Amino acid sequence: MKIFLDCSDVDLITHAYGTGLIDGVTTNPSLMLKAGEDPKHVLKEISAIFPWTASVSAEVVGDTAEEMLAMAEDYLEIGPNITIKLPTTREGLKACKALSDDDVSVNMTLVFSAGQAILCAKAGASYVSPFVGRLNDQYWDGITLIEEIADLYATHCVKTQVLAASIREVRQVPACFRVGADVCTLPYDIFQKLYDHTLTDSGLAKFDADWKALKEKL
Repeated sequence: MKIFLDCSDVDLITHAYGTGLIDGVTTNPSLMLKAGEDPKHVLKEISAIFPWTASVSAEVVGDTAEEMLAMAEDYLEIGPNITIKLPTTREGLKACKALSDDDVSVNMTLVFSAGQAILCAKAGASYVSPFVGRLNDQYWDGITLIEEIADLYATHCVKTQVLAASIREVRQVPACFRVGADVCTLPYDIFQKLYDHTLTDSGLAKFDADWKALKEKL
């Protein structure tokens, strides 16, 4: 059970990693746009935060497998903890097979069906990323898809890990893990909200008050 941060802000990633609870990072072009810097430079900074055994997803773009592979080659120069993130398309799967045959870690993104997840596993992907929130936006059940893929992989002893993405609410995190997700990648604010519960706050306040009262009696 792993938690990744879906983020390109190096300061936030550094802070979150300092908790000892973050196992990796996912990025995408939209997050890189927010960072406003050269993506390779940002990825180098993120990569340096994590051990070589971690996973830092670097998403490539291109219309053809050849274009994606060329970009992947550039990103792989950063370090061994770089995972190449590819779109789940015909060309993306072609690139995935080529990279996985060379023992490169690949995260297949924009997965919206169990059928796509089957092809990703066949292509040797290390991770598949079903988008829970985007499916829910279309009135489909993203958690059900996570469960379907996890069941398929377990039945056939597939090594590809299910990485739940597009997490919009705290309650989706335990729901994804409950049905078999190996990883949840979370926006920074969702990660922070995992800590919080009103009953924890009120219980702690009561214990603190009682402790203070006890000290006054002694």
